[in-house]
Amino acid sequence: MAVVRKHNIHIIGNPDAPKTLVFGHGFGIDQTSFSEVAAAFTDDYKIVLFDNVGGGNSDIASFSFHRYATTAGYVADIADIIHELGLAHVTFVGHSVSGMIGLLASLQYPGIFEKLVMIGSSPRYLDDEAQDYVGGFNQQSLDDLYAAMEANYQAWASGFSALAMNQPHRPELAAGFAASLTAIRADIAIAVARSIFQLDHRDALPHVKIPVLILQTADDIAVPGAVSEYMEARIPMSKRIKVYTTGHFPHISAPQEVISAMKTFV
Repeated sequence: MAVVRKHNIHIIGNPDAPKTLVFGHGFGIDQTSFSEVAAAFTDDYKIVLFDNVGGGNSDIASFSFHRYATTAGYVADIADIIHELGLAHVTFVGHSVSGMIGLLASLQYPGIFEKLVMIGSSPRYLDDEAQDYVGGFNQQSLDDLYAAMEANYQAWASGFSALAMNQPHRPELAAGFAASLTAIRADIAIAVARSIFQLDHRDALPHVKIPVLILQTADDIAVPGAVSEYMEARIPMSKRIKVYTTGHFPHISAPQEVISAMKTFV
């Protein structure tokens, strides 16, 4: 199937299970980032793993700078995957931008998901002083980030991976993220980064109609704690759980904590 090839889809777990978990990864990584978390649910769930177009082992020929200039292209991709595979009773687990993609998909395609898990996700990364919103970045800091990516992508990836992983005593984790980042074509990575960091979907939060679990770590360079508090206050059926690890990748640095939180929810 074209969709399966496009997204390098793998289906594991219990094929006869009545419920399905679909895992969506964040920027710079791929479906393998969920390996330990997904393994904990294989007995009771059908599990779908995929790569966002432009990353992992997705079909690079399917990447379009126009389609993926905003999250809309990724939202459509999620719907294509769900419909092509005929999935029902789905809980979507989205890390970082994929959490917001899942939220938007639940609004654009009502009934597509029963529940949503958002790991280190944000509706807006830019601060908004006019609305007293703390997103974690100002425009100058983002412009500097884009400039660093364009000047020397490999060097930027090495430095950013350590900051984002924030596991100084486990350097192998940052090295793994750096390897994943540098495997992405630089022009694609820069374009996707711009589309992510400039998004603003705060207005969508109050309209969510499904239960949402928000997982937040400590000291996340991309998503400060104030963001998850903001989302919990505005998403009607939401529950926020702090995961006691540092960095932007708790499903990699502390998978057992993520598993425990998810089991109380799904």
